[in-house]
Amino acid sequence: MKAIVDCNSFYCSCERLFRPDLKNQPVVVLSNNDGCIISRSDEARALGVPMGEPFFMARPLILKHNIAVFSSNYHLYGDMSWRVMETLRSLLPTHQQVEVYSVDEAFIDLSHIPLTELHATALHIREVVEQHTGISVSIGVAPTKTLAKLANYMAKKNKQATQCVHVLATREEQVAAMRATRIDNIWGVGRAYAKKLVNMGITSAWELSMMSQQWAHHHMGGVTGIRLVKELNGIPSIDMEPPLVTKKMIATTRMFGSPVTDIYSIKEAIATYTSRAAEKLRRQRSAARVVSIFIVSREQDHHTDFKRGSAISAYTTLPAATCVTQELIKPAVQMVDDLYKKGIYYKKAGVMLSGLVPDDSVQGNLFAAPSDNNNRMLMDMMDNINFSMRDDVLKFASSGTTRNWKMRQEMRSQRHTTRWEELFEVR
Repeated sequence: MKAIVDCNSFYCSCERLFRPDLKNQPVVVLSNNDGCIISRSDEARALGVPMGEPFFMARPLILKHNIAVFSSNYHLYGDMSWRVMETLRSLLPTHQQVEVYSVDEAFIDLSHIPLTELHATALHIREVVEQHTGISVSIGVAPTKTLAKLANYMAKKNKQATQCVHVLATREEQVAAMRATRIDNIWGVGRAYAKKLVNMGITSAWELSMMSQQWAHHHMGGVTGIRLVKELNGIPSIDMEPPLVTKKMIATTRMFGSPVTDIYSIKEAIATYTSRAAEKLRRQRSAARVVSIFIVSREQDHHTDFKRGSAISAYTTLPAATCVTQELIKPAVQMVDDLYKKGIYYKKAGVMLSGLVPDDSVQGNLFAAPSDNNNRMLMDMMDNINFSMRDDVLKFASSGTTRNWKMRQEMRSQRHTTRWEELFEVR
């Protein structure tokens, strides 16, 4: 049996954790640059606050009901996510039984638990996670990942009746749940497929499960469609994934705090993002051979400001793989000259490092100065200082000092668990 553990309104729950006065009060969290609503508490949902709506459009409703608003605080959310996942690992015999699916979700393997004890075990896991971390979770249990996601959907749909736990152990329970679930609420069925299936007369999970594997292969993307139908029929087809130790590509992308027109600000941003990506690269002891950058322009029509603008990109292949920040910044910044066009407003930029190889497989240059081959030691020193002191105490001059292009986070809460100077005070 598989289970999905899903944190309830995770970002809002993290904010409430250090604001007890907001318990049972409406809360929303905004996206990068305080643009759109990306998390809302049950109370905010009940007041009619739409998910994904631009903040300026929801502001009248937020002010009317005195809803608490927070900018995204990813340092806090990342740390609380780690605590939730570590708690789950402590409750299971082996770490391999926990698959971190996203920042607020994890699949767990409960095949060692008897069917009669599944509900009690799930309740125990929910209680321990909330007791140890302060984050409330919902748990769905079923024979397959897809059915577990469906069970979790039902657990969250009526939290008081289910106590945030729902188990689909028997086929009768699974069929009843599928009959009550619309096609667009199935894990793995996106908006386009949902529309296509409805047009074909398939409106529920049960109706989809009755389709043949040949039909699924033809109409739902080949093997992916077959797996989905098999999973709905209780046949495990999506295995638990081992933890990803080494990434195949590393990226850092950000929105600008306000549209940028000058090339110097874009170069500063690209240099900063490259530095951040290089830190991630060294953390997994890798080196990169390919550096790619992209910049995104703002739509000129004000009616489409919230749509993705046109993106232009470029990449370069290095003579040798490296993890040294300055060796990655130089080609990244040079590519900005080729992409930048004067007079255009840019709203986003990003850097991607690929062609990754193990750092210890990169040979030193026999014909280079000895100091050049010691750059790796310099990078380790910078990383250690920045990790202990935070906020890029040491950085390259090309990253700039004022950074007026940085994201807006005007309503960000304190980083209570990752900064000494911002620790929560108890009086």
